[in-house]
Amino acid sequence: MPLMLGKTFDRSYMLRLPIVDGFYNIGVFFNKRSSFVLFRVDPDFSNQYSNQSIPKHGIKINMFKNLESSKFCETFLNLHNYRKTSLDIRNQFDSVKSEYHTEVNFIFNETINVAKVDIGDRELFDALTLYGFCLTSYMNEFTFIICERHNIVKRLNKKVVRTTGLQIATAPALSLLDEFHEESRTAGKVGLELKHPTNGIINLSEK
Repeated sequence: MPLMLGKTFDRSYMLRLPIVDGFYNIGVFFNKRSSFVLFRVDPDFSNQYSNQSIPKHGIKINMFKNLESSKFCETFLNLHNYRKTSLDIRNQFDSVKSEYHTEVNFIFNETINVAKVDIGDRELFDALTLYGFCLTSYMNEFTFIICERHNIVKRLNKKVVRTTGLQIATAPALSLLDEFHEESRTAGKVGLELKHPTNGIINLSEK
């Protein structure tokens, strides 16, 4: 069944990315007056799978409206938040964490300028920026896309930046991601000792 967009979206951008034995056709849909973004993901494994069903590799697709809930972003990326009268940024991509430069690769970085807006003496661009990443060990089995929407709200003289993530990955790649995520959460904690006796803990279930 085709995706019904109605009047909510009036702009789109298409990507075609190789995954395992085939491709995924990815549509990014948005409105020139809004920061909201929607993905459409269509598999194309026609060369190996005539019915275009999900292949035996167990590919899983996840979308993240909040990048902080993504294990990939939490583990590998630095995100930027900033807020003032004329600027409102939430979870903007800043950089790959230095300790993971060899584990994560850029596969694309593209910007589409929707409009140029003059606010006072400032020249701002209403734009869509896309970042693509892969895991070095699973170059063709893991893709994470960050869609960064720069929306100029001229009525408020404000620039609003919002991000959405899309992850396409095989089961083995997700397993490796889980290992990196767990390692990043426990790094530096090995060998630490408790400074206070545990018998001082109060059990609130007891009266």
